[in-house]
Amino acid sequence: MKCALAAVAFAIALTPLVASAQSCPEPLASARRLVLVTANGMNTSLARMQRYEREASTHPWQAAGGPQSALIGRNGMAWAPAFRSLAHSGEGIKVEGDGRAPAGIFKIGRPFGFAPSERPAYLQIKDGTVCVNDLESAAYNTITTRDRIGAFVHGEDMARIPAYRHGLVVDYPTDRRHRAGSCIFIHVRLPSTTGTRGCVALPEPDVISLQDFAEAGAVLAILPESARSRLNGCLPN
Repeated sequence: MKCALAAVAFAIALTPLVASAQSCPEPLASARRLVLVTANGMNTSLARMQRYEREASTHPWQAAGGPQSALIGRNGMAWAPAFRSLAHSGEGIKVEGDGRAPAGIFKIGRPFGFAPSERPAYLQIKDGTVCVNDLESAAYNTITTRDRIGAFVHGEDMARIPAYRHGLVVDYPTDRRHRAGSCIFIHVRLPSTTGTRGCVALPEPDVISLQDFAEAGAVLAILPESARSRLNGCLPN
């Protein structure tokens, strides 16, 4: 009888966690690893990064290591269109070229870098590797090669950007019709850098460690601290 009562008590205690997980937005709801990047407001480039993990979507988040400093967009952040429902009055929506990181929750994609690697799905950045930010191109917000898109399509020649010597692609969902920004990465923070074009920049050892952390799958949340309460029960305390 005691065992039965204990099982009932456990089920009751677990119910709020299950309900919370079900009401959280994807890809956060089903995630077991989280990279949380927060800033004190929407208009600052200074942020903090903390990694978390949990055994299942119904379990609480546990910190995986200590907090680290980070940089986001030189003009702060703006809400990704997919998360506009979380925006409060005066908080903008991201557009191409605004110098803001996209606020929201996104899957972390492929690791990349200049050197070869045996990491799964690793993308080696070579001469001619381009991330397209040209709103007139059907290849907008994709990584391709200069040979494929031609000389006149505008994009980042990634091999010429030192900050890309180690990084991770952020699976940021947008296209040229929505004009909501492109080429969002986690990459190396260079000396004297005070902000990015819209990416998350971390010290080089932290980027490499994050490649290890995300290898089994992880999501990135970029949020102002004030938005934590808008995702009640979804984020670590």
